[in-house]
Amino acid sequence: MLRIGVVGAGAAAAAAAHALEESAAETESTVLEKSRGLCGRAATRRRDGVVYDYGANYLKSDDERVVDLLTETLDTEGLVDITDPVWTFDADGTVSDGDDRDDHKWTYRRGLTQVAKRLFARTDATVHRETRVETVIREDDGDSGTWRLEDADGRRWGPFDAVLLNPPAPQTADLVRSADWESPVRETLADAAGAVPYRTIWTGVFHYPFELERPYYALVNSDRDHEVGWISREECKPGHVPDGETLLIVQAGPEWSVDHYDEPPAANLERLADLTAELLADDRLREPDWTDHQGWRYALPDAGVATEPLRRAERDGLYCLGDWVVGEGRLHAALHNGLEVGSRVVDE
Repeated sequence: MLRIGVVGAGAAAAAAAHALEESAAETESTVLEKSRGLCGRAATRRRDGVVYDYGANYLKSDDERVVDLLTETLDTEGLVDITDPVWTFDADGTVSDGDDRDDHKWTYRRGLTQVAKRLFARTDATVHRETRVETVIREDDGDSGTWRLEDADGRRWGPFDAVLLNPPAPQTADLVRSADWESPVRETLADAAGAVPYRTIWTGVFHYPFELERPYYALVNSDRDHEVGWISREECKPGHVPDGETLLIVQAGPEWSVDHYDEPPAANLERLADLTAELLADDRLREPDWTDHQGWRYALPDAGVATEPLRRAERDGLYCLGDWVVGEGRLHAALHNGLEVGSRVVDE
């Protein structure tokens, strides 16, 4: 029996748990997740009959293995494709068409969190939510060793033959640097993870009791020189928004997000609503009937990580996984990496 401890229940962790379950090896996986939800930044909320993905917006079809997972392995009930295109706008707010580069833009009627929920449901993994891991502990016994995880309440989990770390790179770096692990790999791995650059994104959610007619699903800032980075219409996702209503997901640009991250949410929402009204040339958008928000301090990795320290750590049974490992802040990249890591755990 191969005992696996997993820190974080993001998309990569769910994919790794699935790969472990599908392998020929006998495994037992324990997943410790600090929040109440699953799937990390592929996050979904519900309010007043509205379903909205307020982190990752959709799942691309850029990876054959992930496409097969989504359309052949997992239950496809409620899987929907966003058919409206993505358009662009520049620093001056000029909107242009022609940026719909994704063959598919998938989500679920019940939201993107369904990806992790359906993957975990196919496994015997035990998921413990609201359990924050604070310390990673290596227990050596001669030429071999096991791992334990200690949570914020002082409870120790394990022993584990392998541990998988799924938090964003800066948080993984903190866990590794503070680990009770006497190895020269520890500092090099922590430094490698800590060197991964990240974009911070502050997101506003705006609901309106009227239908906003536009020829596109979303607008993306093509030159990254506008206060707003992304605006999408959740009503373009089948099953997400009742007819006659509009829900906008507005992601501020990285510079704006850093500058305003710690300011009062109400002030940020007012600013973003004004910017959205100007960009879409519709003053009604300044006054939503309800709002929501989320700050993502570690939203998107802008580069990958040096792989040599990761491979050295894997020889001791410590694995890192997530979109930051491959340097592409996309849901399909996280899933693909999780599948690869899960397979590597049982193959080595």
